[in-house]
Amino acid sequence: MRHPSDPSNALPTTIPPPPAAPGALTSARRLGSATLFGTAFLAAAVFVSACAADPRGESSSPDGSSNDARVELLTWTEQMAVRDQWLTKRHEMLLPMMRRHGIDMWIVVNEEFHDDPLTEYIAPARPYTGRRDIFVFVDAGDEGLRKVAATGYWEETVARFFESPIDPDPADQVLQTLWQEHRPEAIALGTGGRRGMTRSLTHDSYRFLAEAMGPEAEARFVSAEPLIEEYLATRIPEEWDHYERLVALTEEITRRAFSDEVITPGTTTVGDVRRFMYDALWDAGVDTWFQPDLRVQRSGMERVGSRGFLAVAPEETVIQHGDLIHVDFGISYMGLDSDWQKMAYILQPGETDAPQGLRDALTNTNALQDALMLRASRPGRTVGEVYAQTMAEMDEQGITAQVYSHPLGNHGHGLGPSIDFRSSGSSAAAERVLVEGAYISIELNTLTPVPEWDGQEVFIMQEDPAFLTAEGWRFFRPRQEALYLIGATGS
Repeated sequence: MRHPSDPSNALPTTIPPPPAAPGALTSARRLGSATLFGTAFLAAAVFVSACAADPRGESSSPDGSSNDARVELLTWTEQMAVRDQWLTKRHEMLLPMMRRHGIDMWIVVNEEFHDDPLTEYIAPARPYTGRRDIFVFVDAGDEGLRKVAATGYWEETVARFFESPIDPDPADQVLQTLWQEHRPEAIALGTGGRRGMTRSLTHDSYRFLAEAMGPEAEARFVSAEPLIEEYLATRIPEEWDHYERLVALTEEITRRAFSDEVITPGTTTVGDVRRFMYDALWDAGVDTWFQPDLRVQRSGMERVGSRGFLAVAPEETVIQHGDLIHVDFGISYMGLDSDWQKMAYILQPGETDAPQGLRDALTNTNALQDALMLRASRPGRTVGEVYAQTMAEMDEQGITAQVYSHPLGNHGHGLGPSIDFRSSGSSAAAERVLVEGAYISIELNTLTPVPEWDGQEVFIMQEDPAFLTAEGWRFFRPRQEALYLIGATGS
């Protein structure tokens, strides 16, 4: 999904994933998902093709079929247990991060019915119903990291991670006591950031903290933005398998949506496909972080743009024979987000494949992926260098290209270095450095004239989650090297 590039300069410390891409996903568990405050359970299985995550790997069958390899998600209680393990690991990494950024105390405030986007990542992923639940991290020197929770209601799970007495003192007293005990020089709050998760503290909660801790403490309030970015941009190995499952489910729903199961040329509308994808999310017990968007290109159709990109098609648009269709889709699961774009061709009567010009156009986008992922990107390189090398190679090949890739992980538009057209030149964003193990959305497109469409230019847009190795980016799932075909005989 397209997003504004994040110009922040903080460098995430990212733990690399397993050195080799895993093979087929085979574990069998009940499906289920949980956001912080809701869940749906289902015992149905999700079937996906079981190809290794190789950036040059061939795509699955273009007609949308898949083999019998089986991947299933966790129930909500299983998810909570796993995420608690992740939280333990993340808390172990927090003190060095605080010290790198010169932060002595970090305060996160969660409000009733107005949840802070950080809460489920710094505290157990449970519902919080206190009018104001406060989580405090303190650099206690030789004693290490002190963690204190002042919550409206005592929660046993919270008490496993924080100092949290069953009969707690009022939050303002807890804050004043912590201030007097530690006298921190820098008290970091979620203010002053450029992204929502780095500026999430409300005005009223800011005033509450200032009044509770006093004017001297308020004078030491600083933005937690660099700490929040490093904390959320850091990936841990334990997330890897679950994230691959998330991407596999994203692929499976997309392949079903772009198949004869859902689309009947001349009848099915863009809105019909979108609603199918919403219902598939419900059936799988997962959520999404943005609505599924479809784009339609066809011979002779006037191109409609939006902010420099091909515009989303209206829901009433009827999908016809000969159309080239595109979807932008993502799933939320276990506090992680995917982001995914694929394309399909609606066969004309008598056709068995897409026109050669459309196939060549997809080949151009694959060439762009190779340039960016395999040759330009390496840990330690700046995103400005990566972008410049990628675009230079495209110029040499005569390919018109756009790159707008962004970090992935806890959020679909995550924090960390982005590789996109805003990363060119001498901007601060261009100086950000790639870190091994980071997750990214390889989001890009090429524009190619199609002879069969009288030279009309066609966008081939692709988006795939990937992770950075010493040899470049690697996909979690095989990339698309053939258009999905709808209307094929026997499909």
